[in-house]
Amino acid sequence: MNIDLKEQAHGEIERIFRILLPQNGLAVREEQIALCHTMLDTLLHNKIALCDAGVGIGKTYTYLTACILLKKFYPSGPAGSQPVVISTSSVALQDAIIGEYIPFLSRIFLENRIIPKPIRAMVRKGKERFVCDARLAQRLEAIKGKNKNEEQRKALFSLQSNYDLDAVTGLSGFDRRHVCVPKVCEKTCRLRNSCRYHQYLKEARSAEIFVQICNHNYLLADAAHRLQELRPLLNDYRALVIDEAHKLPDAARQMYGQSLSAEDFHELCSLLTKEKYILAAQNLREKFRALMGALCRGELLEEAQRTAFVLTAEREAALRDCLSLLRLLQKQLAPHLPRWILHRLGTTEQALNLFFTGDRRYILYIQYDRTGSPSLCAASRQMPEQLNRALWHNNIPAILTSGTLMAGGSFHRTRQRMGLSSSQRLEDFIAESPFNYQENCILYIPGDLPKTPMGSEMEAKCLAEQICRLVDATHGHTLVLFTSYSLMGAVYNQVKGRMAFPLMEVWRHSQDIIHRFKQAQNAVLFAAGSCWEGVDFPGDMVSSLIIVRLPFPVPDPLSEAEREQYPTLQDYIKTVVIPDMQVKLRQGFGRAIRTETDTCVVSILDHRAAPGERYHKAVLDTLPPIRITAKIEDVEDFIDGQEEYEGGSLFPNSHYANRAKSLALRQFQTFRANRVERFECGDHETYGPAKWPCRCRGFH
Repeated sequence: MNIDLKEQAHGEIERIFRILLPQNGLAVREEQIALCHTMLDTLLHNKIALCDAGVGIGKTYTYLTACILLKKFYPSGPAGSQPVVISTSSVALQDAIIGEYIPFLSRIFLENRIIPKPIRAMVRKGKERFVCDARLAQRLEAIKGKNKNEEQRKALFSLQSNYDLDAVTGLSGFDRRHVCVPKVCEKTCRLRNSCRYHQYLKEARSAEIFVQICNHNYLLADAAHRLQELRPLLNDYRALVIDEAHKLPDAARQMYGQSLSAEDFHELCSLLTKEKYILAAQNLREKFRALMGALCRGELLEEAQRTAFVLTAEREAALRDCLSLLRLLQKQLAPHLPRWILHRLGTTEQALNLFFTGDRRYILYIQYDRTGSPSLCAASRQMPEQLNRALWHNNIPAILTSGTLMAGGSFHRTRQRMGLSSSQRLEDFIAESPFNYQENCILYIPGDLPKTPMGSEMEAKCLAEQICRLVDATHGHTLVLFTSYSLMGAVYNQVKGRMAFPLMEVWRHSQDIIHRFKQAQNAVLFAAGSCWEGVDFPGDMVSSLIIVRLPFPVPDPLSEAEREQYPTLQDYIKTVVIPDMQVKLRQGFGRAIRTETDTCVVSILDHRAAPGERYHKAVLDTLPPIRITAKIEDVEDFIDGQEEYEGGSLFPNSHYANRAKSLALRQFQTFRANRVERFECGDHETYGPAKWPCRCRGFH
């Protein structure tokens, strides 16, 4: 390696982050600069780096800069024209990288002659996300003269000018499945030469595209193709960046596993019907219906559940009937069906056979949704080893980054889940958040939390009392994170009608509720599930974050299978359960402070987190250095800025006092709108339906 070039590359990092980016509105952050140096060294030395990047670091700028400098200073050789691949778990981040981050950096680097031409990037997605022109023409012909929903009709016709299915709204799931590019394209297709999807692939393979962006599933699918010596989905790449890396094991579980739902069975039967094999479709539908009946719970569930698959006599008979018919159809219809439909029949048979034979290579379980509808799922027992073979044996440098790669001061759990435990190329790096948590945040763990039975009515009542106290103290502006939807619903029923602030609860797929919460300014939001990560509430939208229970993983067949790998239960708890809880807790804590000026009270209402209790140390090891209190009065002082306002210095930040005035004014306006009769300050009397103490000092 040319030492001079290396020094020049690292020198450019200093110029970029200390001069050029600050000139364009970004702050100088020492942690960010150190992270970029580490990432560049990782790329130059063919290493693998686990980079735990705290909130606000700006990790996207760091790895993009490192990759661009790699191309600038080391363009020659066989890898000179090869792209870098950036893998993420969310579409939102992909859109931000290609629409905001890369154009921003490209402009600055062009203006300062760091690069000679703009950096070109492209999002790579599976073929099922694009339009098949031949199938679209067939679908448009099929709906002629039919009474179809007008919005769906417009969405279909818009695909004539837009081949990206994700960019079109109003498209029905049925239409999407019937116009997307099939898994196997027929070589005899008359539109093959003009196919927009094939033109997209041609552009993606161009040497002009330096950054290829995909999701974790696509990355793993490409790796699977390479292992099977099939044509890769991605161009050969010189470096790999995995952002949101904590999501990679979940993608691997999906990739290396199998699942079959009622929707999958219905779609397969619909494909046979479309090919005019109506009797075959009817027979198959009956067999599938009998199998679903043998699996169904027949009841509504409070939560989605996983249960171990048990091969009862009824299920064995239903599986045998399905398998026999699937094999017969493949044999009889092979000369007549398109290859991709035959492939679907074959993969369905293979998946069902895992459950019929009880294949020990897989963890077999049933996933029930809240309606009680089942899906057959098989998770590979060799997932870490499969990840290792797929991604880490190719001698390509890789950067894995996220805000939650470390748990309890160690990367051990991440190395284990990623298949990196035995890697000789691995390095760890921690980039602490630049936010001042000591000054801008306080952790409240009540000292008098009762030990109530989990799931009991008493638990819901006690939590409701604590939450109402905190909401009063912080004037709304509260996000309450639950570990289960059932507990959330129980507590919600206890507190509704008791608050002077808008109260909302967000269930699955309720983005409109989150939007309403942000618009309301002083509302209280009950949330669970996906709201533990990926949702931002900057500013004073959330001045109070309440974590109701420590987010321990729920025991299920997957965790039970992992438990079997450890000699004792304590070993398993120490190595797996606590680290997984810590990761989730860090994700939830990250909802509190999203910018350098944000302030927040974080409350944990789990008695197990209190001083002297079993998991107190595990909680402290998870969170950044932060002040801790067991007194609600300290919470009130933190929000209201009382001490600072009266000349004290317990919480010396005028931002608190200024915001307290704003919060109190909003509260007064809310009470006035709700016709609350008493708001007195002369004698510091109480007011409102729940008799909260006066906060009138905020107006002085």
